[in-house]
Amino acid sequence: MEFNLKEVCAQFNVETTIEGYGNGHINDTYLCEAAPRVILQRINTKVFKNPHEVMENIFNVTDHLRKKIIKAGGNPDRETLNVIKTRDGKNYYQLDDDNFFRMYKFVEDSVSFETVENPIQLYHAGTAFGRFQNMLDDYPADSLFETIVDFHNTPERVKQLEAAISKNAAGRLVAVQNEISDALDYAKYASKITDEIAKGTVPLRVTHNDTKLNNVLFDKDTFEGVCVIDLDTVMPGSVLYDFGDALRFGASSGTEDEQDLDKIWFDLEKFEQFAKGFLGQTATCLTEKEIELLPMSALLMTYECGIRFLADYLNGDTYFKVHMENHNLYRARTQFKLVKDIESKFDEMHKIIKKYI
Repeated sequence: MEFNLKEVCAQFNVETTIEGYGNGHINDTYLCEAAPRVILQRINTKVFKNPHEVMENIFNVTDHLRKKIIKAGGNPDRETLNVIKTRDGKNYYQLDDDNFFRMYKFVEDSVSFETVENPIQLYHAGTAFGRFQNMLDDYPADSLFETIVDFHNTPERVKQLEAAISKNAAGRLVAVQNEISDALDYAKYASKITDEIAKGTVPLRVTHNDTKLNNVLFDKDTFEGVCVIDLDTVMPGSVLYDFGDALRFGASSGTEDEQDLDKIWFDLEKFEQFAKGFLGQTATCLTEKEIELLPMSALLMTYECGIRFLADYLNGDTYFKVHMENHNLYRARTQFKLVKDIESKFDEMHKIIKKYI
């Protein structure tokens, strides 16, 4: 459907010129040259089937963060996302059944990074995500909607892979026997976090659930982490998901789809920098079991992503966007290579964690 973005902006009492912005894979994002500048986004309703729940979570969490930032003497217009309401007081504008829009204040004098150019970036990212977690430590996680059910339920992801193997929808099964073997061998780890959540030794917390480097805005001059963004998947979860997923992406030596696996390993210097920043903000609020499982979380989130890529490859590339032949297969292979390397480095990772507790 075609829609007039200027008319959409008018619903937020904003008159402006509009241009595409960023390179996100889920929502459509636009920069609006108003005074002050704002970000307009069209929410992807194929991924987020209940946009009102997504926006309810985001508004309530950012309102909580804003109060914490003000109390600490910070700048709430810069250190958290700020939802701009519509002219009738809503958190989003619904054009029709498929088109939902939201607007945020633009965080000025900030930059983002798609790849790790220096391990110190991970220290600042770890600090930003750790501060985000710390400020939400007293927020009632059970009051949030689960915007994507079973998003980080690794045993459920294993079942989805097994279903993809059984169905073999794209006829690719014969060519990926080695990858399937790797995936099933490491399924022994799948319930390490969910079992502890069930026992109560790992508490449910408010978690971000997509802690990639590019979801932190950095100050353009100091390069310190300023603001955590992309809050669509903020919901109840384990802090281990956030820690592990950040390192799955951040501590890899190469890109997610690197075809030369000799270039892929788990970088302990990057791991240490992120852990140092994250634990500097969260060490006092984590439980003993959470601390114990931090190295495991890096393996588990890497494994989970790998089996998701492999399942999507078997299903015919129906979920993740692909840009070349066998793209999801290359992605799966890098994840499984990282899993093996992480497993071999558990002892060193535990020693690093102990340095910052």
